Amino acid sequence: MRRRTFIAGATGVASGIVSGCLTKAGDEPDETTGSYTVSMEPMGTVSFDEPPEDWVALLPSYADMGIALDVGQTLGIQLPYRYASHVYEELPGVEYDPDDVRTLYQNGVDKELFYAMQADVHFMEPKQMIQWYGWSRADVADIETNVGPFFGNFIRRRSDDWHEYRYYSLYEAFEKIASVFQREDRFRQFKSFHDDFLADIQDRLPKDTPEAALVYPADEPPERFYPYGLNDGGVGKKQWRDLNLRDAFEGTDIGHYAGDTTLEVGFEALLDTDPDVLLVRGQETKDRAAFEKTIVEHLEDHAVASKLTAVRNGDVYQGGYLDQGPIINLFQTEQAAKRIFADEFTEDELFDRQQLADIILGTA
Repeated sequence: MRRRTFIAGATGVASGIVSGCLTKAGDEPDETTGSYTVSMEPMGTVSFDEPPEDWVALLPSYADMGIALDVGQTLGIQLPYRYASHVYEELPGVEYDPDDVRTLYQNGVDKELFYAMQADVHFMEPKQMIQWYGWSRADVADIETNVGPFFGNFIRRRSDDWHEYRYYSLYEAFEKIASVFQREDRFRQFKSFHDDFLADIQDRLPKDTPEAALVYPADEPPERFYPYGLNDGGVGKKQWRDLNLRDAFEGTDIGHYAGDTTLEVGFEALLDTDPDVLLVRGQETKDRAAFEKTIVEHLEDHAVASKLTAVRNGDVYQGGYLDQGPIINLFQTEQAAKRIFADEFTEDELFDRQQLADIILGTA
């Protein structure tokens, strides 16, 4: 029999989004019924009969958490090219089959896909479905009632006007997902590994770290960019904050991009801030050689861009994947450290792949 999950209480996710009234409860088992509850905004408290078997994550952050807990893989993903699942190939015994994962975004995200997948739980922000894909509150309620609950919080960035409730850090959200799967011990082992890894890196960082500008090309070859703030929170920029990079846009009148395509900066504005390091996002499908050819060489040949300190010194790097869970974050942090601080981090690997795989697979 298909295992079922359900929302505690009668109001459900859709009502909670409108009213803002969330059930207050802890993440703990109900000894009288055998079920357990996990709380997360904006859903409130969700009750589970047992750990979910089939699950789906819209964004790679949550898909990666499932792999990290060794509870299978997502049934679907928003856009496969934005999911750095290739990193799993470096972890012995950790498996991921992209052929078994549906592409959820096809000029929107169709509600009928959710009926086809029949997931026990949907690891995605319910209000995000409304804001991004034109779902109605009735659509959300329909899926939560007839398929399975939503459980997620949009943690990529912290600059969306519609997100008026609590944000979670990567490991706060990861702990919630671990509670859903009742794998809190696995979470604690993983977090300890991450904390040790990060402490070692931060101990070796120079006292004066470079100023960096994180941008997304508005066109290609790039002439204008969407600017990002490094220090306004969000999982998508965790590695840059952890490496203590200073935000070149801090203290300027340049805004922080959150989907507003009118917010752009050109090379003249970049030259005014003149960052030590330029981080260019949206390059997920390119290897280093392709990035050099399409982005770096264009900047070097450009009359204005070539004057940027980052360009002159060869400090233009790929800006990383927009969404990262705990595994992907380790790899992205390692890569960023080795590129930006190449004189210090000369080892091939900054963390033990086998040790991490053992934690994931429960053999540590």
